[in-house]
Amino acid sequence: MSDALKRAAAAAALGHVRPGMRLGIGTGSTAEAFIRLLAARVAEGFAVTGVTTSTRSEELCRQTGVPTTTLDDMPQLDLTVDGADEIGPDLALIKGGGAALLREKIVAGASAKMIVIADASKLVKTLGAFPLPVEINRFGAAATVAAIGRATAAIGLKGGLAIREIGGRRVVTDEGHFLVDASFGRIPDPASLSRALLDIPGVVQHGLFLGMASLAIVAGADGVRELRR
Repeated sequence: MSDALKRAAAAAALGHVRPGMRLGIGTGSTAEAFIRLLAARVAEGFAVTGVTTSTRSEELCRQTGVPTTTLDDMPQLDLTVDGADEIGPDLALIKGGGAALLREKIVAGASAKMIVIADASKLVKTLGAFPLPVEINRFGAAATVAAIGRATAAIGLKGGLAIREIGGRRVVTDEGHFLVDASFGRIPDPASLSRALLDIPGVVQHGLFLGMASLAIVAGADGVRELRR
């Protein structure tokens, strides 16, 4: 996604933000474009308070002057703006490429509305080409990965499962967990997969966001479109 398309989607989302809003602020490069545009408005006197979904976004807000608080101090939000790795039918999403899916889902769940911003390449007819991130406890990680394999095979899904690493070191989320990337290729029944994963004791959460986004703002070569659920 080009920087211009990121900014276009982010700018369109900013048009849905009203003064005084309690705002969930996502993670990733498109969310960062949104933060920078929001910061410019805040510098002009536009009043909002944000709750970020990662330490990375929190730091950018601090650097750019966007006021933030915690979800404990502000547990009900008006709107969350975040990116996505895939957008499927009925605005079902895969998220978690930025390793912040647990906080992203908690913040989205605390919001009256969620807007997802992305480029047109993220639109898919069936979820699954992007590996599904699954956040797991570090204790018993190998046993949890094996359980994921059995549970997904039982509902007809096949594919590689790999604990995410960078530079030979396992990625650790802000909450201290590991991430498993599940490469299924296609996920024809996301709801069944969601239930199967959450039944596994070592699984903390997964990157399927179902029934959460009410609006997708998608930027492409032909302009910016709004897709509603």
